[in-house]
Amino acid sequence: MRVAIVLGTRPEIIKLAPLINKLNKKNSSLIFTGQHYDYEMSIQFFKQLEVRKPDYSLDVSHSNSASQVSQIIGKLAILFNKIKPDTVMVQGDTNTVLAASIAALKCEIPVSHVEAGLRSFDWRMPEEHNRVATDHISEILFAPTHLSKKNLISEKVHGKIFVTGNTVIDSIDMFADMSARKAKLEIDERDFALMTLHRAENVDNKNILSSIISAVLESNQKTILPLHPRTKKRLLEFGLFEKFTKSKNVKIIQSIGYFEMLELMKKCSFIMTDSGGIQEEATSPKIHKRLVVIRKSTDRPEAANAGFSKITGLSKASILSAIKQAARNPSLPKKKSPYGTGNASEQIIRLIHQNI
Repeated sequence: MRVAIVLGTRPEIIKLAPLINKLNKKNSSLIFTGQHYDYEMSIQFFKQLEVRKPDYSLDVSHSNSASQVSQIIGKLAILFNKIKPDTVMVQGDTNTVLAASIAALKCEIPVSHVEAGLRSFDWRMPEEHNRVATDHISEILFAPTHLSKKNLISEKVHGKIFVTGNTVIDSIDMFADMSARKAKLEIDERDFALMTLHRAENVDNKNILSSIISAVLESNQKTILPLHPRTKKRLLEFGLFEKFTKSKNVKIIQSIGYFEMLELMKKCSFIMTDSGGIQEEATSPKIHKRLVVIRKSTDRPEAANAGFSKITGLSKASILSAIKQAARNPSLPKKKSPYGTGNASEQIIRLIHQNI
């Protein structure tokens, strides 16, 4: 059996690292699309996480999503016909995932979808389009939770569904203990909140972005924000950059690597985020932090149902209230992660061998 693993973003590298490290060049091909604008930085992630270099890298431009997806489909179709894999493995809900799934379908190669069945039921999110289409294309669906499986069953997907947990917990187990040694960031702050902010539906809308910033500033909560390039661009475009950077309670730092992010997550009091992956990572026993999720909806309701996260909505008042509530009571009682115990990658490999 030979698996073609297709990935294109840093989160995919992180979540697929445990799977890649359990495979080798004889039974798998690693294909990197370079979907993100920071191609070289993403390539560095393979080295930092001690993941083998991609066997193939695609030259994809970044003009717009439609053009990007069409380019990836065309290039992968040629490549799949050359290497003839028994299955194409994708993870998550990126443009790379959608494009690889369509290319595999048209080349009559079964798709194995890692992290299948997530739903926000919010069609504003481009990721929702990608994950729904991919789930209906896939022959094998690895759902991280029983709720994800329920979503897939309700949509009557045709593929086989298996609940495996989420490989992000495997990754935390692999990397959390080494992050202090590998991180290139001195963290002298104490009692701070970590904030991440990058989603298009938040930062591309001036009114929403302004509400989020105003809530954070008015909370007076000491905050560290690794500034995503997209967010920085919008802050400058909307005339909000100076207001944010000159605040007394928010410390803005440049975009950071995975080990640095792990250290910030481990050392902070609580997390404010609009990220999907961080909602999962924070539930790991090695992180175990309360989350303020600055979104209208979430595709990770399991974290909210388990008491890890609170979905704020997008009004200034609701965001501010949630921040103050978390600041008053940042600690969490011991809870199990709803995303598994860290053996998802082992289960996925075993199930592929049994079903392909």
